[in-house]
Amino acid sequence: MNRTDVPPAPPRRAPRPTAETPRERSFAGIPVSPGIAIGPVFGTSEAKVEIVRFKIHAADIAAEGARLESAIAQSRKQLGKLRGRLSVLPEESQAEIAPMIDAYIRMLGPSRLIRGVKRRIEETLLSAEHAVATEADAIANTILATAETGQSAEDRAGLRRQADEIREIGRRLVRNLTHAPFRSFTGLPDGAILFAESLRPADAALLDPSRLAGVATEEGGTDGHTAVMLRALGVPAVLGAAGVAHAVKPGDVVVVDGSAGTVVLNPTPATLASARRAVTAFARERQRYARLRRLPAETEDGHTVELQANLELPIELPLIAQSGAVGIGLLRTEFLFMNRETVPDEDTQTETYRSVIEAMNGDPVTIRVLDWGGEKDIEALSLAGLVPDYVDANPALGMRGIRLLLRRPELFETQLAAILRAAAVGPVRILLPMVTTVGEVRQAREIYERVARRVRRRGERLPERLPPLGIMIETPGAALSADALALEADFFAIGTNDLTAYTLAVDRGESDVAELYDPMHPAVLRLIQFATEAALRMRKPVSVCGEMGGNPALIPLLIGLGLRSFSMNASAVPRVKQVVRAVEIDVCTRFARRVMEQSDPQAIREMVAGFGKAG
Repeated sequence: MNRTDVPPAPPRRAPRPTAETPRERSFAGIPVSPGIAIGPVFGTSEAKVEIVRFKIHAADIAAEGARLESAIAQSRKQLGKLRGRLSVLPEESQAEIAPMIDAYIRMLGPSRLIRGVKRRIEETLLSAEHAVATEADAIANTILATAETGQSAEDRAGLRRQADEIREIGRRLVRNLTHAPFRSFTGLPDGAILFAESLRPADAALLDPSRLAGVATEEGGTDGHTAVMLRALGVPAVLGAAGVAHAVKPGDVVVVDGSAGTVVLNPTPATLASARRAVTAFARERQRYARLRRLPAETEDGHTVELQANLELPIELPLIAQSGAVGIGLLRTEFLFMNRETVPDEDTQTETYRSVIEAMNGDPVTIRVLDWGGEKDIEALSLAGLVPDYVDANPALGMRGIRLLLRRPELFETQLAAILRAAAVGPVRILLPMVTTVGEVRQAREIYERVARRVRRRGERLPERLPPLGIMIETPGAALSADALALEADFFAIGTNDLTAYTLAVDRGESDVAELYDPMHPAVLRLIQFATEAALRMRKPVSVCGEMGGNPALIPLLIGLGLRSFSMNASAVPRVKQVVRAVEIDVCTRFARRVMEQSDPQAIREMVAGFGKAG
């Protein structure tokens, strides 16, 4: 047979996976820290603690109490060492993580948890570890139960963090009581990807970002302290990827996409090539955002738009500095009152506000006074008799925000005095939550001015001109009376999360109706338009500080409605700035006019999605 007689070779097929070539598998999780990591698996687990649940004899109460005190002292020592170890981390990461560890140390003092544990030992004769586990679970479950009622996503996230803090301290105490070993990261090779069922905040604080490529876990979410710490470390991370920790083996190659929330185990050559291109693209995007940080937030036709950041916890301050935000548009002060048994006094509050204002280095800070609602479990307020000891049938419609502060002027006056004293070190604005009537603003201003006079008589240094006193527009009633409110308030901050919920009678935490929560509903947009126009007519500043303000797709519409100031999560600032610098005011205004002619939310969503594509 000559060469021309040779039959054609069959088409080549990709080799089938064998024991030597494992099959590619993909897992979906929650993206918590952006970036793409490629590397070998390093698995770590924590030995489970078996708590022997038994009753002690009355004669053993003192001995069991001594065991508890020893575990508390040991936990404090461990957390102190962990805090000292932070010096090896980048400065921004230290500033993020240290306050969290300090909070853990404070919770080992005479806190609600420790008091409850001691009471269970003495009154119900539980062993120390049994008492710790029972009390921590009880407190955490009580906190989480309040999240079932209607409130914003930020409030629900804050409650979950409180519950996590209680459980974290309980876990540490139990391990020390039972002499169980903690998780170890010794042997972690450079460039590895850490896999675990779960990762605690204290575990995250032990990680070295210069050696670690990425993190993937089966449990966790985007708003917990672990997620905040991983973002601070700049480590690509995906949490809540079910089944992933049990599927990997040491040495397996994986791709973790912390932007998309995916984990790919044993990637094919094509997937690896795509991941490497994504690494390059992400690096370029980070460089572009880094350049944006130094550029002004100006439209193409030269109009300035103010981009600020929301702040819920001081540990988020470094993220604000990195984002390019020009100030804090909403500082929530509830964190000051949580996880403590007494209401913070004036000096304590002053120091906290002053540290935030000084950190902003001359950029303005808008401080919202305490926004307590019946769904928020703030023990210090309950112990002091400042709030009802019951939860309203519907906390969203009950005693909350400015209503409570006006009923408890001593609480309001202390906070106002602290803010005024802190305002001596930098520009500040004061924001009143859940205002619905003109009378509330007038009454609040009378108290504000009275407090200022009293603080000045004490010889305290205050700004020559008192900080502006503004109000949140969070209800249809406030939005529809915005023209009257603008005569009394110095500025408006539109809280689009609550405004949407109240307008549409929808709690987006309720799965049965969550799809009805729609900030692009015509009714919501008309209320925003009405409030904005009322403020502009009176030449009063107006901003958006809800989630709409951090949604890049909605920025052209909001600019077209007349808004020029937005406050958002720090991570959203670069993306919003990119949109701002690509639009023109006249184009946005014409676009907003067309949108406001619509009555169908779906049509509005399509218009928003298609903005700019036609050109």
